[in-house]
This record gives sequence, C-alpha cells and structure tokens, in this order.
Amino acid sequence: MSSKSINDSTEKRKRIREYGKAYRVLAVILAIIIAAYMIYIVVNLPSFGDPDNPANNEVSRKYIEDGLSDTGAVNIVSGIILDYRVFDTFGESTVLFVSSAAVIILLRNKRREEGKGPKEVIYVYRSDLILRKVAKFLVPIALLFGIYIILNGHVSPGGGFSGGAILGGALILFFSSFGSEEMGKFFTYRTFNTVIISSLIAYAILKSYSFYTGANQIHSAIPLGTPGNILSSGLILPLNIFVGLIVMCTMFGFYSLFQKEEI
Repeated sequence: MSSKSINDSTEKRKRIREYGKAYRVLAVILAIIIAAYMIYIVVNLPSFGDPDNPANNEVSRKYIEDGLSDTGAVNIVSGIILDYRVFDTFGESTVLFVSSAAVIILLRNKRREEGKGPKEVIYVYRSDLILRKVAKFLVPIALLFGIYIILNGHVSPGGGFSGGAILGGALILFFSSFGSEEMGKFFTYRTFNTVIISSLIAYAILKSYSFYTGANQIHSAIPLGTPGNILSSGLILPLNIFVGLIVMCTMFGFYSLFQKEEI
C-alpha cells in the first residue's frame, strides 16, 4: 500500500472521529434542551385539585355537543379518530405500514439468494388435529366478529383498530393451524402489499376530498349519515374499513415473518 493511500486512510479515520465527537456533543445538547422544555411545561401545569381548574375545555365540549352533527357518527370516539384528528390516525396507519415494511426488509429472504443451493428450514410446520378442529370452528366466528366490530364502529364501541386486531388474530390462528401452504392459497405477499397500500391511498384520497370541500365551503356530495344506520355515517365507515385492513395485514405480516416464513 502506498504512503498516499495510508495517509488518506488515516485522514479519513480522523475525520470520522471528529464527526463522532461533534455528533455526541450535539445529541447531548439537544437532549438537554428537550428535557428542559418538558420540565418547564410540567412546572407550569395547573395544580392538581385546584378548584379553579376547568372541568373540561372548549375542545372536548365541541366534540361532545357537535360530534354527531359534524361527523355523523354516534360513537364520539370514532368521530374524533376518523374525522377531527384524521391526519393523526393516517399517520398511525402509515407508521404501521413503515414498520412492517422495515421488518420485511430485515427478515424476509432476499430474492436474489433464491436458487443458490438448498434453503435452510428454520420453522417446520407440524399439523395438530385438535388445533385444526378448533380453528375450523373459531376462525369463521372471529372473522365475522372482526367485520362486525369494524362495520359498527360508528354506531357502537369498536372501529378499525379493534376490528382489525381481531381479523389479524383470526388469520394468525388459521396460519398456526393449517400452515403457510394453506394460507398462501388466499393470502400472499402480493395480497399483503396490494391491500395495505391500496387502503392507505384510498384513506388519503377520501379525507383529502373532505378537507378540500370543507376548506373551500363546497357542499360535499357524501352525506354525513343517519344515527343507527350501519351503511351511513359519511366517510367514517369506509375509513374504519381501511384502517381495519391495515391493522389486520400488519399483525399477520409480523407474525408470519417472525415465524421465519415468507408472507
């Protein structure tokens, strides 16, 4: 190795050490600023038990009094999650998608390695008669119950997150009972991608339309809905469905990957 290469390598290592020191110093300064700001906020919070503290503020009063007329949802929680703070819910759904995509990148077998010799079998599925018999009875019930929770989320307790978790649990039970070969007949990696990406795009389009019409004082073609009517409530029902599909796919995707199987 020439002296020039050695000098370049030494200089590069020196710069890396300097960057590392600067990074640590800046990280400590940033952490101190954030901690000081949070302490300042906590110190200035109203005293606990002070009789002059408001019982509730105007935001919660708005939700309670105008939630039904604004969103068309009898369930105030669903109205808040999927209307008033819908961008936050969209962010949560996106986080689920990004996290599942990151796990797939880290754990899923790389396609370019396929065909390079025998593939090591890490997880071997073994059929269990009792589990299969129980699953045949429980999986359809769990799927129906999850769909019920999603579709009734705007008129009763429930919604996309809870219903999607039930559907994901049903898929996990089916996978554990019958194996990846049977699951692959109707739920594949392509299905996972199609469902979760389509749900996110449809979610964004629906609420973009809603916010555009509201911000520009344009009458929306989508009615708010009638209390008690399961097929109404404006955009709350389809948004619940899309959130449920995202949660379902993410739950099953994590389980499948951590079982050392491909989706």
